[in-house]
Amino acid sequence: MSTADMVGFLAALLTTASFAPQAWLTFRSRDVSGISLAMYSAFTVGVALWLAYGVLTGAWPIVLANAVTLGLALAILVMKLAYGRSD
Repeated sequence: MSTADMVGFLAALLTTASFAPQAWLTFRSRDVSGISLAMYSAFTVGVALWLAYGVLTGAWPIVLANAVTLGLALAILVMKLAYGRSD
């Protein structure tokens, strides 16, 4: 594995892990008042496009990071839609 790949995987790990606390907190509290529906909608589409880009180019750090991030972002977006739409 190249140094660039190691840096990519580390960056992916750190940025992806940053979504886990928000998803967990939202799941436990069901408080979505501070979450922007527009922002999470746009973000989720962007992450899906990054995932597609990673697959198309064979950039596995991008694929791995965005697959996990997409799952977490979708979970938060679904909770926003399920628990309230107060924007």
